[in-house]
Amino acid sequence: MKLALNLSLFLFTLIIYSGASYSLTNYQIKKICTKEKRVSECIKNLQEKRSSLEKGELIEIPVIKYKR
Repeated sequence: MKLALNLSLFLFTLIIYSGASYSLTNYQIKKICTKEKRVSECIKNLQEKRSSLEKGELIEIPVIKYKR
């Protein structure tokens, strides 16, 4: 019984969160790109990635390690 309950809860959460993908707003893009050397190139690159994401295409996301 417990296994069936856990399995159903797991599948329910997968169904809810599977289709959700959120893109960055223009304000968030500008805020991220202020730290870069080439601001205009960064903005253009992120806007292209955002449009690709909204079309449903796969994009590459870099992972930045957390520094302590």
